[in-house]
Amino acid sequence: MPFVNLENIPAREIVPGFTARFVHSEHMTFSYWQVKEGAVLPEHSHPHEQVANLIAGKFEMTVAGETRTLEPGMVAVIPPNAKHRGRALTDCSILDVFYPIREDYR
Repeated sequence: MPFVNLENIPAREIVPGFTARFVHSEHMTFSYWQVKEGAVLPEHSHPHEQVANLIAGKFEMTVAGETRTLEPGMVAVIPPNAKHRGRALTDCSILDVFYPIREDYR
């Protein structure tokens, strides 16, 4: 399956206000998020390395105690097991890439 049309993938709300379409390769998961303004991602951690790419909007993210406001073009690199949380300051589009695959998102 070398080509994927995201419109053909059902969107799933994982946390209130956070809806995503998921694409899985052999070793990675790609999460295409639409986040509603004011939605909160509670603090959590996971064994996956995560790279969060802000595509549109403004998103406040805290990683290992450091807080930044992400704007389009900014990226957060989240190491495995690092505690992190976030809050959408506006409606947002975010692409998260996880290694290894997020089996819980299949």
